[in-house]
Amino acid sequence: MMIRRVRSLAVAVVALLAAAFAVTFTGTGVAQADTALVYVHSNAMNKDIPVKVLKAAGGGPAPTLYLLDGLRAPENDNGWLINTDVQRFFADKHVNVAIPFGGGGSFYSDWERDDPKLGRVKWETFLTRELPPVMASQFGSDGVNNAIAGLSMSGTSALNLAIHRPDFYKGVASFSGYPTASSPGFAQGIQASVAEMGGNPLNMWGFWPSPSWIRNDPLLNVGALRGKSVYVSAGEGSPLSEPSVNPVSGQFDPVRFVQLVPLETAAGISSQTFVPAAQLAGAKVQVHITANGIHWWNYWQDRLHEAWFGTLGPALGA
Repeated sequence: MMIRRVRSLAVAVVALLAAAFAVTFTGTGVAQADTALVYVHSNAMNKDIPVKVLKAAGGGPAPTLYLLDGLRAPENDNGWLINTDVQRFFADKHVNVAIPFGGGGSFYSDWERDDPKLGRVKWETFLTRELPPVMASQFGSDGVNNAIAGLSMSGTSALNLAIHRPDFYKGVASFSGYPTASSPGFAQGIQASVAEMGGNPLNMWGFWPSPSWIRNDPLLNVGALRGKSVYVSAGEGSPLSEPSVNPVSGQFDPVRFVQLVPLETAAGISSQTFVPAAQLAGAKVQVHITANGIHWWNYWQDRLHEAWFGTLGPALGA
């Protein structure tokens, strides 16, 4: 009798372990996104652009989310891949996520002139005309349901691209962007950012406030977002965001404070100005602007999750 009980217990334990391992393996399979790194030639810039593609789960035609990097975007990687859970988050979602490498200091724009440091900059052409056919031919993107998102520098860029190509994008998300790009103070900040990356801001949109500056100001062209799904988020750099930016905390880091608080405060002011204009223009706007939040990836990761479920995913039907 005792032997039978021991055997029964052993069988039960094995069954439980098998079930546990089955769940573990299933979970791991979902968490490991099927990805590909492709080199897409840009005729406009006369170079190959590396693009990491997180392939849509489930097969068949799929929508596409274009996910852009920030000011210091490296040439051989992307901040979303380095600093966030983006691969795990999208692993079980029926959407292709195209994550281009490079573009640091470019505002992902088509520049007016070649630049001695940054070269020929035609990112808008690449993102809207050269990359989409590759997404369709190699990854089954449906070519109809597209969205774009970015942070900081590229939060501004994402809004501009959605405004310039309302026929192409159904949804857009700006995390800590500067949608009042040509306004005094913000324009000078953008010029300083380009210069920090070695570029000449005069080669980008010319002298401020030129027609190119006006064209690349989301606030002044917000009417093109009528009917679009728009997500806008920013913090305001409150010292309560975390101890490292709180001057009365024993963990206060003055360098981190200077690097991450003023940028987010400016993003909060700019985004707060933009939101009512977008709403008045007829955009479907989801807003997350709070006192807490600094200019860093953990906040952008959380906002990407929120934007996906509230704005981007529904806009794409994914």
